[in-house]
Amino acid sequence: MQLTLTFIILAVTILLFTTNRIRADLVAMMALLSFVILNILTPAEALAGFSNSVVIMIAGLFVVGAGILRTGLAGMAGNLLLKWSGDNELRLFVLLLVIVAIVGAFMSNTGTVALMLPIVVSIAISIKVSPSKFLMPLSYIASMSGLMTLIASPTNLIASQTLVDHGFEKLGFFTITPIGIIATITVIIYLVLVRNKLLPNEKSRSQSSAGYKLSPQKIAQEYDLHDKLFRVVVSEQSTILEQKLVDLKLPATYQIYIMKIKRGAAQEGINLRPMTYQELAGPTSVIHAGDELYVQGLSDDVERFAHDFALTIQPIEDNAEDLVSKKIGVAEVLLTPQSRLIGETVSKIGFREKYNLNILGINRKGDYLLNNMADQKLRFGDAILVQGTWDEIELLSRETHDVVIVGQPREQAGTIAANGKAPIAGAIMLLMIALMVFEVFDAVIAVLIGAVLMIITGCLRNMDDAYSKMNFESIVLVAAMLPMATALEKTGGMTILAEGIINVLGDFGPYGVLMGIYLLTVVFGQFVSNTATAVLFSPIAIAAALAMDANPYTFMIAVATAASMAFATPIASPTNSLVLTAGGYKFMDFVRIGVPLQVIMFIVMMIAVPLLFPF
Repeated sequence: MQLTLTFIILAVTILLFTTNRIRADLVAMMALLSFVILNILTPAEALAGFSNSVVIMIAGLFVVGAGILRTGLAGMAGNLLLKWSGDNELRLFVLLLVIVAIVGAFMSNTGTVALMLPIVVSIAISIKVSPSKFLMPLSYIASMSGLMTLIASPTNLIASQTLVDHGFEKLGFFTITPIGIIATITVIIYLVLVRNKLLPNEKSRSQSSAGYKLSPQKIAQEYDLHDKLFRVVVSEQSTILEQKLVDLKLPATYQIYIMKIKRGAAQEGINLRPMTYQELAGPTSVIHAGDELYVQGLSDDVERFAHDFALTIQPIEDNAEDLVSKKIGVAEVLLTPQSRLIGETVSKIGFREKYNLNILGINRKGDYLLNNMADQKLRFGDAILVQGTWDEIELLSRETHDVVIVGQPREQAGTIAANGKAPIAGAIMLLMIALMVFEVFDAVIAVLIGAVLMIITGCLRNMDDAYSKMNFESIVLVAAMLPMATALEKTGGMTILAEGIINVLGDFGPYGVLMGIYLLTVVFGQFVSNTATAVLFSPIAIAAALAMDANPYTFMIAVATAASMAFATPIASPTNSLVLTAGGYKFMDFVRIGVPLQVIMFIVMMIAVPLLFPF
């Protein structure tokens, strides 16, 4: 009875995945709960996937990938690839897949996809092509790269250990490499031939767009700040020393605004600060000697202010970049139709006091108001340019009743904070790969080390930034589907089907049984992890080989190969799950593209495996 129920749950799950009417992670959770409710799995068995090292590794790799993207390392790698490929998109496509195969030969396919995904997305966006055209091929080649070396995939290690358990020599580091080369070349040729016909290339389906970003350059251009932002240096002879901004009444007297203050370390009481630091200018800010004041206003007004207080005006190399820093940022705010700020003057609403943000300008239907803003009454449709700390801007973004933040301040804050740290992110990535290749730690520990280093070195702003980059849909999907293999094994479903094929095809000799085991491994590998599939089929395969006095290496290589052919469903491999959301794919995209490839790979592998590893 439990066996029947297991296959019914499996069939319904596949049907729901295929229709794409319910989110994949919710479908997986429904299947998981069904196993528990029907007493097929215990709660501990059902939830075991959430503690599985693969799931933890996927979460960590999202963080590592975010650091690579945030620091600009992905863009640099993408630019290098574009330089090598020139303007030839086909050359870029092939070169990218070859590099993925090489990288994947020395680390897990999941790690390869997570590391390369931000690079691929960056490249696609830079050449104005949908990332969906590259991400599914990325996943497929990463799966094939697992056949390049012994350590590249758990399926190879399982096959090798099964041989050892039965008294045979383990597989060598490069034993399976010829199969991997053949498989990779075949897949690349297939993808090249079908990439313009079968691969989704609808930009609207890709979820990789970063959305609207209010960059400093765009701010300076739209609000015409190029000639309205000045840097004023305070000398020891200045008459403004030790005065608070609120007492100076600069907006009323000079029609200028102090946006931020860059201070030096020679000041009393701040010896523990860096050599220089920046702070947001506020009413209680006190002016000290050596301060640099970033002032917004007309040049005549700024010059009058500098003359009256014995200040020096210095040129600004890039006034757009001087609007922001790692601590201070800018954002554009829209008033909602029900906003309580509509009809109130800027001075009355106390924006600085309430939100700790400065108002730099108002965009009113294309007219930019930068002077005498204190007396301006806010209207519906106004866009307000504000400046403050990134934390305060994020807090304002939660004020959903009165205002709406345009763009993604958290994303921009993270990018600015990580500016210049691409070498650090590259070093962390290489360290993580080295720890995996030389097996210093388990792969999941190596990934977690990389993720933590990305945060503590500043490649990501903080833990909140790291959590925000995790794709929990993919994480939950993988975690909820892993117990499917436990249910199939516990009810005897896999064993029954595998032994049935051996009984049916045994009369056709070793070659017939090899084909049957390969096909069964491929079919079940589309719905459970490649690791679980290899664990279940390796003992069956070696038992069949020994019973027929055939070469066990032939059967073990076939199982390891078949378990890696995860092409036909998005749940067939964590790599497919990773690109499912990022590429905006549907379940049927994998079926449409993966099934023909499965047929081709079956023919190729059934020639190559017995040829290289004779019976």
